[in-house]
Amino acid sequence: MNAMLVVIVGIAILVVGYIFYGGWLAKQWGVDDAKTTPAHELEDGMDYVPAKAPVLMGHHFSSIAGAGPINGPIQAAVFGWVPVVLWVLIGGIFFGAVHDYGALFASIRHKGQSLGEVVAVNIGERAKKLFLVFSYLTLVLVVAAFASIVAGTFEAKYTDTGAVDMAASATNASVAMISILFILMAIVFGLLVYRRGAPLSVATVAGVIGIVICLVIGLNFHPIYLSNTAWMWIIAVYILIASVAPVWILLQPRDYLSSFLLYGMMVIAAVGVIGAGLTGADAAHNDMPAFTGWVDTISASSLGTMFPALFVTIACGAISGFHSLVGSGTTAKQLDHERDAKPIAYGGMLIECALALISLAAVSFIWQEYLAGDIRVPTQVFATGISRMVASIPGLEATQTTVASLLVLTVSAFCLTSLDTATRLARYMFQEFWLKPGETYKDVTGFKAVLCNPLVATAITVVLGVGLGMTGYSKIWPLFGAANQLLAALALLTVCAWLGNIGRNNKMFYIPMGFMLIVTLTSLFQTVTARIGMITSSNPEVLAKVDWGTYAQAILGSLLFVLAIVLAVEGCMTIFGKGKKKA
Repeated sequence: MNAMLVVIVGIAILVVGYIFYGGWLAKQWGVDDAKTTPAHELEDGMDYVPAKAPVLMGHHFSSIAGAGPINGPIQAAVFGWVPVVLWVLIGGIFFGAVHDYGALFASIRHKGQSLGEVVAVNIGERAKKLFLVFSYLTLVLVVAAFASIVAGTFEAKYTDTGAVDMAASATNASVAMISILFILMAIVFGLLVYRRGAPLSVATVAGVIGIVICLVIGLNFHPIYLSNTAWMWIIAVYILIASVAPVWILLQPRDYLSSFLLYGMMVIAAVGVIGAGLTGADAAHNDMPAFTGWVDTISASSLGTMFPALFVTIACGAISGFHSLVGSGTTAKQLDHERDAKPIAYGGMLIECALALISLAAVSFIWQEYLAGDIRVPTQVFATGISRMVASIPGLEATQTTVASLLVLTVSAFCLTSLDTATRLARYMFQEFWLKPGETYKDVTGFKAVLCNPLVATAITVVLGVGLGMTGYSKIWPLFGAANQLLAALALLTVCAWLGNIGRNNKMFYIPMGFMLIVTLTSLFQTVTARIGMITSSNPEVLAKVDWGTYAQAILGSLLFVLAIVLAVEGCMTIFGKGKKKA
């Protein structure tokens, strides 16, 4: 595998897809920049706040990216580089970017509300309830996972005597310190831009300088050493506040500034891949197979058959249901102009595809060590591969340790960004469950008014999410891949139904939504049958591995399978005429 050529050619294909297919979609759907967006129409200073395109791009990209486009391609590399590249390019241009763009566009045409509202108006109220319950539970699982991951990257390590191991805890303490400084800097940035009228260009330059200062301080001064449990409580309080705070004071500025870290990481990675290729270092690491076989025999815990494993494992790098929740949850409420939807949603997805290709290049560079199992954790694979590429460039030999540390720190910092976005999204879902189409939480009374109160809805979400994170979310986490891709299939189906109802071309959704439904149902069927096989096994060694997570996966997997069938039937009835509604 010539990593440099794969990345360069792949990015060129993505650019062509953005220009031509993305532009064609905008014409087919009737994107109209003359229309007033919900951010202006419903501006409330809290959730609906217009944001300049670069700022909103920062929020959107920071929220959907994180470790997703790094983990998936590296894990799926066990099938060879050709399947990964094909799925990232084809899936990204014709599946994922269409999914993200469509979800955002549908939301802004439904007053910035989530896809649940789009489902209610275009498919039915029962379908809306099912969709919101599924989306909410998925987000609670995301909150649990990311809270646990963030706490894990912050926590102090202890010696056998119970004392803090300062040396082993240094990196985690640095990540914690940098994250805290980022939050404080974001608040200052928000106040300067939105309350003092500071020019965005000037504030951005100051912000980028501030990022460098935060990194320097955090790497050299990190006095906070707390246990995992302590950090989980602190994170719970933080996301409770952050998810009900006005978006202009924290979410917009923090995500915008954080995005420069991610852009910087991609630039460093691109320099490493291209530099290693030009200096000949890549030639010595050209042994990653194009195709290894239809069944994963490399991973310690096999992914199974390439179908459906490849399409579930590579989510954020090709198509991810979580993106539709971000686009229709927070991004739609901040979109300044309809023209911004294409670069933010369609373009943002393709940037993730580029990051996925770079991640594949990283694992190819250390393929023999990956194959031997010496380095398997995706973040470590990415950091090691890219830092070695950079260090192979003449004059940069001494940079490997620094570059690797910065890459790990950057990936870890983004977990917190995705965490409070997921919490805010879950709050929206919880509120919308109790509301009728067109209602807001301000329109209801009685117990609905209590449940729909932003603080109450957020508190319930935080308790459920952080509580699950502290008690063992990993027992049911294996279902997330299929649940996430099921969400993508349902989002595609929803947008397809809406476009059909308003008389717009929706045929570009047929193949993506059908394919993702098949992928999801196959994956769920495999998971459920495997877990039932364990539960009913007569082998004592197999039975010894059965716990509550095994039963939970079997039951929840079965429910998701039925949910997919019900929503697919109702959606198809709408799309193909029998249940057609007027939107």
